[in-house]
Amino acid sequence: MRGPTRAGPAGVRQAAAAAALGAAAVLLTSLALLPWAPLAVLDRSTASGLHAGALEHPALTRLMRILTDWVWDPWAFRLLLAAVCVRLLWRGERPAAYWVAGTALVGAGVQQGMKAALGRERPRWREPVAWAEYAAMPSGHVLTAALVCTVLLWLWQERGTPVTTARWRTALGAATVSVLGVAFTRLWLGVHWLTDTVAGALLGTAVALASAAVWAALRPGERLDGPVNGQTRGGARMDRRGRRQPPGGRPR
Repeated sequence: MRGPTRAGPAGVRQAAAAAALGAAAVLLTSLALLPWAPLAVLDRSTASGLHAGALEHPALTRLMRILTDWVWDPWAFRLLLAAVCVRLLWRGERPAAYWVAGTALVGAGVQQGMKAALGRERPRWREPVAWAEYAAMPSGHVLTAALVCTVLLWLWQERGTPVTTARWRTALGAATVSVLGVAFTRLWLGVHWLTDTVAGALLGTAVALASAAVWAALRPGERLDGPVNGQTRGGARMDRRGRRQPPGGRPR
């Protein structure tokens, strides 16, 4: 259920952050495709150094393939988000469930649209340790991870979780490690340039924050507010599906 909150200022901050990250992604992409010499050197040196490490440490490379194909695969993140949508639907929070699903679709559209438009080639190696198809920029793995992690953190914060608690810091740390871990596995396996992964992180976070800002603008003064011990924060009783109950006990 939803209760009153100061959604306006939060929405403004989310919109500003989304705009800043989106602008940074556009600037980075433009410089990478020119190409701007210092950035091109950074891309090549990072890719070459990590590829040499991948050839030298095959056991670590196998671990990276397991992580990127199973643990941090985009479909793993999408299934996690799908489970959250099912949970929201079960609780009767249909607008939020549809909004989360729509955000994921927008992110996928941004990813595929930019790949098709930019057509950047992936690194090529005489001795590749992994293979990937389609264009390189932005990294779809990293974009998906950043978007899903940001959406999950937003949902948790919308339920009133203080950002100063240890649980919040732990969740934020886990999300950060996941996004950075996805980026590193893609670089180690030699299927992306460094700028591909950075652009993916910027865009995925920007799309999620923009979605949160639009939600706040369309539903001002409200938040997602799940039941606590069978009650809303306003004290009203809730049934097991998250529906508010009047004093008589029947859900409205």
